[in-house]
Amino acid sequence: MPHPPLTPGDFRRLARAGTWTGPTAGCCPGFVQANLVILRAGDAGAFRRFCELNPRACPLVEVTDIGSPEPRRCAPGADIRTDLPRYRVFRDGLLEGELTDVTGLWTDDMVGFLIGCSFTFEAALLAAGVPVRHIEEGTNVPMFVTDIGCEPAQPFAGPVVVSMRPIPADLVDRAVAVTARYPRAHGAPLHIGDPAGIGIADVSRPDFGDAVTVRPGEVPVFWACGVTPQAALLAAKPELAITHAPGHMFITDLRDEDFRD
Repeated sequence: MPHPPLTPGDFRRLARAGTWTGPTAGCCPGFVQANLVILRAGDAGAFRRFCELNPRACPLVEVTDIGSPEPRRCAPGADIRTDLPRYRVFRDGLLEGELTDVTGLWTDDMVGFLIGCSFTFEAALLAAGVPVRHIEEGTNVPMFVTDIGCEPAQPFAGPVVVSMRPIPADLVDRAVAVTARYPRAHGAPLHIGDPAGIGIADVSRPDFGDAVTVRPGEVPVFWACGVTPQAALLAAKPELAITHAPGHMFITDLRDEDFRD
């Protein structure tokens, strides 16, 4: 079911009120969406280095000031503690649970990282005539853990996570060209074709998100995904980390064209 047209500010108010708790694919077309990681300052330096070493999976959109939940550059007045539909909380590398508001966990030494998201280029795919199946089916994008390793920045290390979109074979080159213009939203695909080539056994069983229909004549196409840091958190085991729930993004005030090369 298509989402109603909303401004990013409208959407963030719905999330803050707990009215919208679902995925954000297709929301606020034309505006940049971002993944989220919140860490204490003692862990933030190493994590920033991890992002810098892995720009395909972790392209930085903004890093907030220590203790400030406001992403002043990409969404002035917003609050990363309340303005996402759903969050994940990790303690000592273990997933503790999901919340719709993390204000009660915020401390004055926390830093927020907003990381580019492939939802940003989906409006451009649709405009180019390339179908986006999870939007068609009203589901979350399917995401998979691969056997591709990230460049480590100790203690952060782990596998690359990818999102998958089935693309008609005759439109794959077009999808590559469109998405390559958005390097801060993961850019061109990381892998095209046989899922086993990157360690994925079955595209009907995603590790995160929802399975989507792959029709005859379509090719699975995989893009690096901003859920990658969540795998790295399992290895680093920081005392406390907060992320977006997969597919439940922060919607910025930046325009997609701001991210297009």
